[in-house]
Amino acid sequence: MIDIKNVTFGYNKYCNVLQDFNLQFKKGGIYGLLGKNGTGKSTLLYLMMGLLRPKQGEVRVDGMLASNRLPEMMQDMFIVPEEYDLPRISLKQYVKSLKPFYPKFSDELLERCLAGFDMTMNINLGALSMGQKKKVYMCVALATNTQYLLMDEPTNGLDILSKSQFRKVVIESMSEEKAIIISTHQVHDVERMLDHVCIIEPNKVLLDAPLIEKDEPIDLEKLFIETLTNKTMEG
Repeated sequence: MIDIKNVTFGYNKYCNVLQDFNLQFKKGGIYGLLGKNGTGKSTLLYLMMGLLRPKQGEVRVDGMLASNRLPEMMQDMFIVPEEYDLPRISLKQYVKSLKPFYPKFSDELLERCLAGFDMTMNINLGALSMGQKKKVYMCVALATNTQYLLMDEPTNGLDILSKSQFRKVVIESMSEEKAIIISTHQVHDVERMLDHVCIIEPNKVLLDAPLIEKDEPIDLEKLFIETLTNKTMEG
């Protein structure tokens, strides 16, 4: 479980992005992390990874303080940031350099995910377009087989077919021992794959609930707007 407890964080001393914030993520589901611009969604992901340290409060991953970035924690976590670059080497070389840090890395899962995107291991990362790089990196992320996988706007830059393929490879890689947390504004890209939704503001969680499918697919955009509207009316 990832436990975010009474966390306050700001990038300068004059303004906090998060204020006395609390939230938990349990294993065994795909979470959608939603909020307006500037509500701290990406910041939360980096706090969970221990890449940022809270001013107050703490973030613990299976009881371990995230900011300590202990090897036991890091080998079971992986983040796909919104923006990144890949080295100009072959995919096989890249995987070889990464595998020692992730003892559960699955070559079989990597090849299966790549096949889901109509790709193979015979790739040179330096020759790929940005959309192709994103697909390869997400395949590598899933293949690390970590218990916690964090993704920030994973469908940005993907075409319509690739978004469908993305949903398929993520769902097929899931198990009860894993939690995938997806921060996004592209709600229609992910709404059919989510088990749980969290809608946040800088100082509180507006909605933290499982998504129970009925006869029709859940309209996540409608749920998001209704949640914010209700909050405004209550305020």
